Amino acid sequence: MAKSQETYSKKEKEKKKLKKRQEKEEKREERKANSNKGKSFEDMLAYVDENGQLSSTPPDPSKRKIINIEDIQLGARKEEVIEPADLIRRGSVTFYNDAKGYGFIKDERSQESIFFHANGVITLVKERDKVTFEVERGQKGLNAIKVTLITA
Repeated sequence: MAKSQETYSKKEKEKKKLKKRQEKEEKREERKANSNKGKSFEDMLAYVDENGQLSSTPPDPSKRKIINIEDIQLGARKEEVIEPADLIRRGSVTFYNDAKGYGFIKDERSQESIFFHANGVITLVKERDKVTFEVERGQKGLNAIKVTLITA
């Protein structure tokens, strides 16, 4: 007697192939049933409500806000013109190292400590002197320039 050509593993492979075909056919039928091709344009529209959320209902015209075109600002904010009198600050020297050529000034208004270098000093200063200065933005923060001693 001859042995059958069909083995157990061949049967299993055939079952798996048949099962995959059926699953593929079911997925295709599901996609056809749920496709957007038959929907109207109104069904596909999405609206943004007053809170910025997407919704399927159109916004209420009574809640419409009127925005002036000139109020819309594109790009970087325009910097306000600062008067030269506002640029000059007053403070006192809290630390100064003459050998290394740098120090710190405590601003009278903001009470913040601002770095200054000897190159930005116009008149000679020492610790606890009252000074006037201007501020510029440096790599590591604010720098005092044009440091001048206040004569009483």
